Amino acid sequence: MASLFTVSPSPHVRSGMTTQKIMLLVVLALVPAIVAATVFFGPRALLLVVFCATVSVFTELVCQKLMQKQVTVSDGSALLTGVLLALNLPATLPLWQAAIGCIFAVAVVKQLFGGLGCNFANPAITGRVFLLLSCGESMTTWVKPFYYQDGNMFASSGSLADGVTGATPLASGDANLLDLFLGNVGGSLGETSALALLIGGIFLLVIGVISWHTPVSYLGGLAVLELCYVLATGGEMTDVLYALLSGGVILGAFFMATDYVTTPMTGAGKLIFGLGCAILTFVIREFANMPEGCSFSILLMNLLTPYIDRFTMTKPLGAKPVEKEAKGNG
Repeated sequence: MASLFTVSPSPHVRSGMTTQKIMLLVVLALVPAIVAATVFFGPRALLLVVFCATVSVFTELVCQKLMQKQVTVSDGSALLTGVLLALNLPATLPLWQAAIGCIFAVAVVKQLFGGLGCNFANPAITGRVFLLLSCGESMTTWVKPFYYQDGNMFASSGSLADGVTGATPLASGDANLLDLFLGNVGGSLGETSALALLIGGIFLLVIGVISWHTPVSYLGGLAVLELCYVLATGGEMTDVLYALLSGGVILGAFFMATDYVTTPMTGAGKLIFGLGCAILTFVIREFANMPEGCSFSILLMNLLTPYIDRFTMTKPLGAKPVEKEAKGNG
């Protein structure tokens, strides 16, 4: 009977899901958002996505060659970083600025800290924040949907014709809810169409690539905070939906706050992480001097992830606390 049992080290339950497969599935889930961005912002949106993906993969390849490390560009993580960063950029951002953001995200945030699994923050978010702080004018020049039909198909922010730019819905506050849901508004490539992002996010939930904890606590927490703010200030109930559909909240909740490396591992930790993102996003939006706070909130919560993991980590059955174990050995 004993021969039926095999003694082996953990893990004892293995999955066929590889890093490459996870990364490619997330990229696949972003395809609806890429298609929507191309429809509303033209060929330059698709060019920006392809360009950022290419620069990110090339940067990782060069870094690993120079550092004499194993080349792992085939795992798809650099590809995903480039695609996510592109979706956080305005359609008319000059390509050389986009390249700088990609290089910073991959070379500095990811590779200099040891590569995949060792980075302290989400590379795509950090790349966006870096560009926002260093190229503020280009990063805050938003074009109106279908601007390319007036002959501005491949124009960058420095050479746009008059009348094609405008404020984002969060800044203007006057967008139609249906336009917000479909994506017929100005903004970054991946934050305009809530419908496209929800399709991709639900796809990831269904196939089990991400769990429900972070998206639900992030979006639900933000909705509750906005509802309380509306009741306290006498606003309209539609303002809650407006807050959820505008800006980069849905993109952040499903695709960046669910990053395996920079977010908590436990279910309780993910709930805390998402709620923290919601609180910070709400505070930045309502009380800071900028309309959007999604990227900053996720980046700040990334820094707290090790502490959240330590606080919520499950203990093996029968294990002694470190302090008691040390006293017992003494």
